[in-house]
Amino acid sequence: MTEPEIVPQDGIGVPDALQRLWTPHRLAYVQGQDKPEGDEPEGCPFCRLLDLPDEDALIIARGEQVWAVLNLYPYNPGHLMVLPYRHIADYPDLTTEETAELAEFTQHAMQVIRSVSGAHGFNIGMNQGPVAGAGIAAHLHQHVVPRWGGDANFMPVLGHTKVLPQLLGETRALLAAAWK
Repeated sequence: MTEPEIVPQDGIGVPDALQRLWTPHRLAYVQGQDKPEGDEPEGCPFCRLLDLPDEDALIIARGEQVWAVLNLYPYNPGHLMVLPYRHIADYPDLTTEETAELAEFTQHAMQVIRSVSGAHGFNIGMNQGPVAGAGIAAHLHQHVVPRWGGDANFMPVLGHTKVLPQLLGETRALLAAAWK
């Protein structure tokens, strides 16, 4: 069997027999849309979320000192972040109460995600500072990323594409309902 001849068409490039999955929503992240200009809360995309309804902001739960929100650009379904309400950048600047509730929210997030999705494991962590990979370094946030055996299959490894089987709003509703 011979491969069909691929002929470029005017203005649209070379057809590739569906060898790509397009994720145009990630372009905003790559281009830095909504990243803060400075370190002030007024420009912080996390701080701005707190004024929106939870469903619109993808907020899963609010505590006394911290809150949990879905990552807008998730690595896996259910990827969320736990943040203090206070706009601070450095982990040692958390109060004892904030540190305790951040840990409790992280534990509860793991339990909730396991209960609704059967996650096999988790990556948990925070990137402190731009040189450590923090995309929004001015507002401390801890990632909770669920993992499953085989979730790093050919799509991300060879195709450099992550396939998420659920819309963020649906994931948020599922986790928020189970959080209670």
